Amino acid sequence: MFDELIQTVVREGGSDLHLAEGRVPMIRVAGQLIPLANSPALTSPNIDEFTNILLSGDKKVIFNDKKQVDFSYEHSKEIRFRGNMFMRRGEVSIALRHIPHYIRNLQELGLPDILETFTQKKQGFFLVVGPTGNGKTTTLAAMIEMINQTRLEHIVTIEDPIEYIFDQKKSIIDQREVRDDTPDFSTALHGLFRQDIDVVMVGEMRTPETMSMAVTAAETGHLVFSTLHTNNAAQTIDRIIDSFPASQQGQIRLQLAESLAGIFSIRLIPKISGGLVPAYELLIANTAVSNLIREKRTHEISSVIETSSSEGMIDMNRVLSSLVQNGDITVENAYLHSVSPKTLQKML
Repeated sequence: MFDELIQTVVREGGSDLHLAEGRVPMIRVAGQLIPLANSPALTSPNIDEFTNILLSGDKKVIFNDKKQVDFSYEHSKEIRFRGNMFMRRGEVSIALRHIPHYIRNLQELGLPDILETFTQKKQGFFLVVGPTGNGKTTTLAAMIEMINQTRLEHIVTIEDPIEYIFDQKKSIIDQREVRDDTPDFSTALHGLFRQDIDVVMVGEMRTPETMSMAVTAAETGHLVFSTLHTNNAAQTIDRIIDSFPASQQGQIRLQLAESLAGIFSIRLIPKISGGLVPAYELLIANTAVSNLIREKRTHEISSVIETSSSEGMIDMNRVLSSLVQNGDITVENAYLHSVSPKTLQKML
């Protein structure tokens, strides 16, 4: 049964598979959840079977202790999933995200070519932000793969769990999974300074210590990529700074002003014709932006983005407006994904 469900996800072009006792399996296709009506509701023995397939012994221990666990699952060399298993009302639920074997490039993803310039830097801190399930990991994978194909570098990824699998090309690539290869993100980041690393991708910055280590690594000659669950560039900068005690915020603000290379915010929006299309914002950390961060004026960053298209910055509302005018998305979806609908209204 499990094999059939996995094949259904792949055949239908699904991004996610949801499994829970007492419910029929559901898949997400182009952003929409679809019940597999021809499948029976799952039973407790079904879920036990799936658990034994998906979780190793160590992961089962974590799940029994924490009542939830992140994991990766490789069905075959061509089919891989990121998963989370959790308890709800005393029963097990499973969410699986399909990770394509093939790493698509920026053009195939519909992303702006200017992102390539950030893969060519020797050092700096670049963030991809947005809600869960909107393409952050896929965007970073495309950028890391571009470095892998074009530069002789030592790249390390620190992930929980490992998602895309990179085949070594021009670069050395070492992928480290939290708990299996390192106790945590911060321990792995501490190791950067003794491992002759050029580029590091941190799957997600979850703690102030991880954020501090990532910023320090960028300051000290590394090119650092990471993600946050924030809505736009200004909010991202505030989130990082506000994560620290007041006594440390001044220091991290100065470090961020010096090391930040850019912030890319992305949303995947349903297309009128079917499928999903990306909308995005790009902040490039020029001198003006660095000064705004340093002077506690991050609320002005959105205005800088709006007026700096000549420097390559990209305003989310302009992208949304263009998608509406081209007939790609509905006006309603444009407003839904805008962080400043009043400004968008003037453009439509």
